[in-house]
Amino acid sequence: MDSRSDFIIRRRVERKQEEEEEHITEGRTKQKRGGRLVELMAAERMKWMHVAFVDFFINISIIGAWFVYKESSWILGALFFFLLFWFGSVATCGYIVLQFYKLSPEESLRDPIHFVLVRREKGDVVTHTRGPSVVSAKIIFAVLDCLMLGISIYAFIIDGSPFQSKVFTRCLIVALIDIYIHVVVLSIWMAYKESSWMNAFFWIVLLLGFRSITTCVYIVRELVYLSPQQSISHIIFNRNNRQVLQSSLIN
Repeated sequence: MDSRSDFIIRRRVERKQEEEEEHITEGRTKQKRGGRLVELMAAERMKWMHVAFVDFFINISIIGAWFVYKESSWILGALFFFLLFWFGSVATCGYIVLQFYKLSPEESLRDPIHFVLVRREKGDVVTHTRGPSVVSAKIIFAVLDCLMLGISIYAFIIDGSPFQSKVFTRCLIVALIDIYIHVVVLSIWMAYKESSWMNAFFWIVLLLGFRSITTCVYIVRELVYLSPQQSISHIIFNRNNRQVLQSSLIN
């Protein structure tokens, strides 16, 4: 009897051990599956995060190019690009506010946006620099446009619509806020450039929906209107101011 009861006790202990091992194995399996699920969800978020990063990079490249034209210093330009990369729209808005602060009362009444955009030298003389050729600028912005369009289509095919709750991480939300502040800045520029409010409204709606894709298309469109001999800085201004600047350069 003693040997039989010992056998039964041993069997019970062995069963408990087996059950505990099964529970541990199941827990590890679930943990692995959960880890893979988290990795997949993170990968989905990262694809749209990559889209936002390229969008942000194109925006700061355009703002940075304008800064280099305004200040005519590659050292200051490199410093401003550093500030743009780390502080984004904070640096952009700060610089623009500073340019408005520098306007004289007469300039503020005449055409403040034009005088904020235009480059100055000592003595308040408005000047131009040629910079890269019109053809080179067309190629650069066409390539940037294709890049942005390509990664957006890829992210949409792989992960579906960006309007999913799982996509909107804190990092992506901050990036989108920064991007849309730059969109507001570029919208004001487009409204200044377009002679018709209908045209301005059309481009601004496209800009809100497609962001830097629209910006690159718009810049290429403006470059098409320039002759190869003209400076690419002419695309910054509307047609009336462009004609005045062109005539002043000829004289």
